[in-house]
Amino acid sequence: MHVGLIGGIGPAATLVYYSALSRRCAEASQRLHLTIANADTREMIANMEAGRPDLQAAIFARYIDQLKAGGCAAVALTSMGGHFCVNELKAISSLPIISAIPAMDRRFAERGYKRVGVMGTRAVMGSGIYGVQTAEVIAPEGEDFDAVHTNYLGIAVAAAATPAQIAFFHDQGRKLIARGADVVILGGTDLSVAFADHPGYPILDSAMVHADAIAQVAMDEVAPAVFA
Repeated sequence: MHVGLIGGIGPAATLVYYSALSRRCAEASQRLHLTIANADTREMIANMEAGRPDLQAAIFARYIDQLKAGGCAAVALTSMGGHFCVNELKAISSLPIISAIPAMDRRFAERGYKRVGVMGTRAVMGSGIYGVQTAEVIAPEGEDFDAVHTNYLGIAVAAAATPAQIAFFHDQGRKLIARGADVVILGGTDLSVAFADHPGYPILDSAMVHADAIAQVAMDEVAPAVFA
């Protein structure tokens, strides 16, 4: 199936998704049919911060119309933060949405995770990963909550992590494990750049879980509705 990605939110995240999808299809000896529309990170962040999911959904819907015109049959957002408007987007999208949320639920159930810690934007952390059903979700507390959000946005815009940011996120993950999390969820796609080196505790990259779901759809292993 020809799948479309809304990329650019941020640039590093788009590369993560593209690399993962290319690798997954190559391993299966299948050709990847993919088109990427480039959205605006700063525009999305502004709408997320202002609590305007309807406006951002309308913006994403225009990109989806472009992807449909280019032959795509299903589409995905290359950002966990971008999922803050996914319900509004589903209501107006001209293509089926391959959502990260059902994919995360399936992975938690498969691995038996009962309590997961999450780091990402304020919207992601405050949402309980947008309502997953199979595990309890905990997030950084107090001042750490806002500090994680701010540092994450810095990484997303720069498409890179400084040594100080890497140390900060690794430490935040240890705090979540100390509070009883079975695993730390990298709830922002760009967080992968801060975890190139393993931190010494279990982590699960939400982008990789989502990319695997997109690959399954792209290779016609499952229908898009499985991850709606």
